[in-house]
Amino acid sequence: MKLLIAGGTGFIGAPLCRALAQAGHELLIVTRTPSPGPGRNGTRFLSWEGAEWRRAMAEVDGVINLAGEPLAGKRWSPKQKALIRESRIETTSRLIDAIAVPARRPTVLVNASAIGYYGAHGDEELDEHESAGRGFLADTCQAWEVEARRAETLGVRVVRLRIGVVLGPGGGAVAKMTPPFRCWIGGPLGNGRQWMSWVHLEDVLRLIEWALTHPALSGAVNVTSPQPATMRAFCETLGEVLKRPSWAPVPPLVLRLLLGEMAEVLLTGQRVIPAAALRSGFAFRFPQLRSALEACLRRAA
Repeated sequence: MKLLIAGGTGFIGAPLCRALAQAGHELLIVTRTPSPGPGRNGTRFLSWEGAEWRRAMAEVDGVINLAGEPLAGKRWSPKQKALIRESRIETTSRLIDAIAVPARRPTVLVNASAIGYYGAHGDEELDEHESAGRGFLADTCQAWEVEARRAETLGVRVVRLRIGVVLGPGGGAVAKMTPPFRCWIGGPLGNGRQWMSWVHLEDVLRLIEWALTHPALSGAVNVTSPQPATMRAFCETLGEVLKRPSWAPVPPLVLRLLLGEMAEVLLTGQRVIPAAALRSGFAFRFPQLRSALEACLRRAA
């Protein structure tokens, strides 16, 4: 397939582009800092500021949109919250507007979203039929998905990926959570009873390609392991893999002082189940937490 990708240089986007190129797909990566030349297998980097990526919509078979300001990059000030929201919704709007122009259009749009869509929940299991929650992140995800669904009116199959906490080597949640454990001061955030719906990076990449190539899959798709864990269980497993105790919980007050409103996302949680992916026949390579963490830490070492 010939694919146009927005957000192809981040924690998920960069390894995704490598995997897709290795699988033989032709890639056009739209970025704010384009490479001066072609990459592997003829991959091209196009500038957001140019017109070439818009013209390419008439040529590509599919579009993948992973663009967005990282949620955990900075404290959620009003300015940062505006950037988080606008970087997702405005980018998606630009892509849909470009898809609408040519007579020949891509057949599929795989658009990122997040399990923050569901808002804070307790112990109940949530599949893709659950309605949107409340709060900044839930509102942002809902508006993000509404914008992506505009492509459906253009005859494009839209897959909305509600991505959980991604575990991968060299970045993401594992990179942020392991240093305290290595220093013997690791432990859960808050009371540890909140659910953590995690997924291994490799399964994220595989499920994105699965969404591209399985025409029966559309709509919301939870990108999480079938076996979510409580924060306490997650940290105990991480400690066991690192051969360290999980004994020093981080008090909610400390998190709120450090992170502001973003702390509430970490102190609450959702027990999310990937029902749509499983119904489509997708098989997770890392359904169990221990093996996922071992794989991340082995490759990061």
